[in-house]
Amino acid sequence: MNHLPPSSDRISVVILGATGMVGQRLIERLSRHAWFRISALCASEHSAGKPYGEAARWRLPTPLDPSIAQMRVQTCDPDVEGTIALSGLDSAVAGPIERSFAEAGHAVVSNAKNHRMDRDVPLLIPEVNPGHLHLITRQPFGRGCVVTNPNCSTVGVVMALKPLHDAFGVEAADITTLQAASGAGYPGVPSLDLIDNVIPFIDGEEEKLATEPKKILGTLTDQGIEAADMRLSAQCNRVPVIDGHIACVKVGLRRRATRQHVEEVLQNFRPEIADLHLPSAPDQPIIYLRDDSHPQPRLHRDLGHGMTVSVGRLQESDVLDFKFVVLSHNTIRGAAGAAILNAELLVRSGLRDVLWAGKNECRS
Repeated sequence: MNHLPPSSDRISVVILGATGMVGQRLIERLSRHAWFRISALCASEHSAGKPYGEAARWRLPTPLDPSIAQMRVQTCDPDVEGTIALSGLDSAVAGPIERSFAEAGHAVVSNAKNHRMDRDVPLLIPEVNPGHLHLITRQPFGRGCVVTNPNCSTVGVVMALKPLHDAFGVEAADITTLQAASGAGYPGVPSLDLIDNVIPFIDGEEEKLATEPKKILGTLTDQGIEAADMRLSAQCNRVPVIDGHIACVKVGLRRRATRQHVEEVLQNFRPEIADLHLPSAPDQPIIYLRDDSHPQPRLHRDLGHGMTVSVGRLQESDVLDFKFVVLSHNTIRGAAGAAILNAELLVRSGLRDVLWAGKNECRS
């Protein structure tokens, strides 16, 4: 039985970059979404005009919805129907396209790096910094706005750091990632480079991990976001795993803590958005695993429908204070699922309606 409300009662969503892997994940997760309906699929001129089922080679195990397969792909023209634009565009083209959609009145929620560090753009993880969403009222897009989610490896790390930062203050973190092949998109890293191998370099990843958490964990001020005062260092590796990014984190705390206290803080994390009942928000955003061999991508990446972050291997460290391992699903929690959750928070917050009513009202 179909328990979804009628299509006319749901908010129309445009998917930008619909034929790519993030676009496919967005389609998969929106096909039966309680709040949203897909109103347009946009991609390059090469795909435009074709039925989606012909334009895209579907690469997910979930069958493609026949009604989606029949939709005609359109170019990334901001005149298309849709209130919210979820962007899975490559960063090589995302910047001006996303800006044009925002200027045309769309609420743009982006996976791309282009606008993440803009002063008036929230870099959002709803469980971590929902208040940063108010930055959209300072943007110059009239009724539109741009919201971004972080790099796919940043999400899991920051989710684990958030409760520690609140309880003890994070002074420093040293991060080593083992990042799945899907993080490179399709076709990604050539098989002969990655099979039986680890590649100890991912272009741009270390810089993102060293900067994005400071903005996310920072403080909203009249001037923008005041970055969190912490030292971060990262090394990023590509490994032959399909989905699921691992981060090995050493953390230095500003206030003394016992291992038991740190474990309790991780286990008992309850985000500010817990009572908003956002459809994509997992019941447990963080799960602490006690088995010494956990977390593992194959076993734990799909917890919470791919939106739960797993933490394990908590130990005292002789270099910093503690060390632990974080696992997150990079194409869901780190990309498509994160964007949809951001869009849900945007709707639930009422700020989208403020934009449509006029930003001067928000500033008065």
